[in-house]
Amino acid sequence: MSKRSAYDEDEARNVTSKTVSGNGPTTVVESEDVAMEGQLEDQFSDEFESDGEIIELDDDDDEEDADLNAEEYFEKKQKKAEEILLKENEEAKESSGPQLYLPNISRPLGPDEVLEADPTVYEMLHNVNLPWPCLTLDIIPDNLGSERRNYPQSILMTTATQASKKKDNELMVLKLSHLTKTLVKDDDNVDNEDDDEDDDEAGEPILENESLPLRDTTNRLRISPYATVQQEILTSTMSENGEVFIYDLTPQTRAFETPGYQIPKTAKRPLHTIRNHGNVEGYGLDWSPLIKTGALLTGDCSGMVYLTQRHTSKWVTDKTPFTVGNNKSIEDIQWSRTESTVFATAGCDGYIRIWDTRSKKHKPVISTVVSNTDVNVISWNEKMGYLLASGDDKGTWGIWDLRQFSPNSEKALPVAQYDFHKGAITSISFNPLDESIVAVASEDNTVTLWDLSVEADDEEIKQQKAEIKELEQIPPQLLFVHWQKEVKDVKWHKQIPGCLVSTGTDGLNVWKTISV
Repeated sequence: MSKRSAYDEDEARNVTSKTVSGNGPTTVVESEDVAMEGQLEDQFSDEFESDGEIIELDDDDDEEDADLNAEEYFEKKQKKAEEILLKENEEAKESSGPQLYLPNISRPLGPDEVLEADPTVYEMLHNVNLPWPCLTLDIIPDNLGSERRNYPQSILMTTATQASKKKDNELMVLKLSHLTKTLVKDDDNVDNEDDDEDDDEAGEPILENESLPLRDTTNRLRISPYATVQQEILTSTMSENGEVFIYDLTPQTRAFETPGYQIPKTAKRPLHTIRNHGNVEGYGLDWSPLIKTGALLTGDCSGMVYLTQRHTSKWVTDKTPFTVGNNKSIEDIQWSRTESTVFATAGCDGYIRIWDTRSKKHKPVISTVVSNTDVNVISWNEKMGYLLASGDDKGTWGIWDLRQFSPNSEKALPVAQYDFHKGAITSISFNPLDESIVAVASEDNTVTLWDLSVEADDEEIKQQKAEIKELEQIPPQLLFVHWQKEVKDVKWHKQIPGCLVSTGTDGLNVWKTISV
């Protein structure tokens, strides 16, 4: 499966280092339960013109009309012409009405057509241009409080580049501030514009950046859940060369808050480097949400998973890996949210496996087939510890109830499963503030938001499908489709309800929809 986007070194690049609001990804139609993407330019044919139009009638029935007198004959022909005209008018009216455009399903855009962001379906939308594409990102917890709904917003985050030359790679610590609401102009109510400007303190968003040099591309990056609680921001990165680095990004974030603060040179070097994977790269990486001292799992493309823990100030990696010995890549790792010794892995063999770190044999407790292709990503539900989401290489994603997994059976039925996406799933994440909402990123250039609490037999949904025929191919649980070129990773912000940050070849998108 394709994990990286191709980059041509000779291709001209247009690089900026500021945040641009309102001209990023696009999204389409917002019905009451489904928000979709984009507006198409030049997509409709000319309006139907009835004045002076000539209606050609079929003369096949002339023989049977021979017995009719002139008045009856012309009356019959006139009635038939009116029927044809009425039918064509109805068809023209249907074709000129609003059309639902799905970037991953509908026809490709023509040379004169573009997707434009519809500001009415976004509460916030900003695009951040970076020097290089990034494969991964994570949100840094801050001290600004939870349940933040007022604007402007501020976000701390980190990402790592995929530069054309390895020596140019960086670990970037970003502060995005003055993120305002997406403004929707209302010509009928000009008085509200001044109120909106006062409320949102309209102005340009601000991007601040502190970078650390890296020797290679970073496949995956994760922030410790105890970043602010322990007064340290432990960050792990898994490199293409097989090395895993552990950093403390506290000095970098302190530089944003303290003018003139000089970051020590030692703070640009890792606290610890894990080399147990040799030169085998990997994608599996996760911090334990229950072990406060620091416990990190790392999995590579040869099927090896290593556990690294901190004892006092020293990091120790177990020499014996967790493995089934089939040499199949570990694509993702997730610690349990309720059991401190339990974790799950997803691999190229199509299995989800449940492990216990107390196992002396370092073998899985349960192995269950969930796909006939690579399982790329998994996500554990933050509030319901028995639910696990997974996404595979064919674009199918599903929800699994771990209570149905059995050591004696290799197969289980999903609680829900969808094949809406037309490309490999690259990221999947339960909303940490709402156990029924899931974000799914795919190689079909879309991020979709789903509400698993919606029932398929809802009367309102049935009515919408009857009115808009395109809705027949859309699952009722689908809330929103966000377009972003070659999107690789998406994360929810735990302190700003409904806010997401996603990364693709066009940079970072910071967005919040009116649906969540």
